[in-house]
Amino acid sequence: RDRLVLDLSCRKRGEVYVVVTEGWQRFTKLEVGRAALEWLANFCSEFLVHGVDVEGKRLGIETALVKNLSAWSPLSVTYAGGANGIEDLDRVDALGNGRVDLTIGSALDIFGGDVSYRDVVAWQRGRDKS
Repeated sequence: RDRLVLDLSCRKRGEVYVVVTEGWQRFTKLEVGRAALEWLANFCSEFLVHGVDVEGKRLGIETALVKNLSAWSPLSVTYAGGANGIEDLDRVDALGNGRVDLTIGSALDIFGGDVSYRDVVAWQRGRDKS
């Protein structure tokens, strides 16, 4: 448990986010919400949650999901999906009330995107100082 990060990939179905599997194509019965995260927290030390609807598209983050993760998760949570600028770091920090981290992948310049890796490192170092 202490060394396990649980990766939950989810898609919006109606008004809820549902965990998906098999290349993000098959919806499970597990809704990502307070009850599910509290139960799953018994088996891991942290969550990584992918907003699959925007993952890799650089269309912006799933703001509702980030805000809800802050309220629902009893553990540290990192959100992945849709980041398209350095300002998304501030947006996730604010929406997540400092309880949600952001991972940036394909949007980074080192992977062909427009977000400067150096700017992300500088942002993090500035946050670490405060």
